[in-house]
Amino acid sequence: MAMRSLVAGCGGYLPSRIVTNAELARRIETSDEWIAQRTGIRERRVVADGELTSDLAIKSAEAALARAGMAGSDIDLIVLATSTPDETFPATATRVQSAIGMTRGAAFDVQAVCSGFVFAFAVADNFIRLGQVRTALVIGAETFSRILDWSDRTTCVLFGDGAGAVVLKAGEGNGSREDRGVLSTHIFSDGRFHDMLYVDGGPSSTRTTG
Repeated sequence: MAMRSLVAGCGGYLPSRIVTNAELARRIETSDEWIAQRTGIRERRVVADGELTSDLAIKSAEAALARAGMAGSDIDLIVLATSTPDETFPATATRVQSAIGMTRGAAFDVQAVCSGFVFAFAVADNFIRLGQVRTALVIGAETFSRILDWSDRTTCVLFGDGAGAVVLKAGEGNGSREDRGVLSTHIFSDGRFHDMLYVDGGPSSTRTTG
């Protein structure tokens, strides 16, 4: 028998504040038509003062657990994808772990920016396939509004804040395409393109966050 990851529940959370293209057009040289034509984006959400990435992650996790009919104490593993953690360390995932009442297993962050959720999902899936865990909570959460240059129309129109989560459970299959669950995952990186999009600064290079 082959182990497969089954999606047991999904959840999401968006901050209440909405920033429309029209609002951005009052701040920078752009328009709703220009943004929508190139990106399809009409609005984005932005966190309130004092609202953290962990707050978004926790709310999305709670929603996913509720839909799965599970409690935090049922979870063996949390993998949280974020490029905007609450702190340099410990992992923002540990804040989620504490908030949902998970007292066993592991909780850690994965940093892969836009691909982060896919990377985190693949990591959790492999833990389940290897039989190391039976349940996993995969979360993607970002507060990109905190690091955006709101005067740069080429980037600030693209990003917002929010979180999504899925609960994965181990299920048995026969290793064929007829099995339910995740068939396979494939992830890639190419470091030659590092300079195409990046945030300056970091504890090692400038002793600051960018």
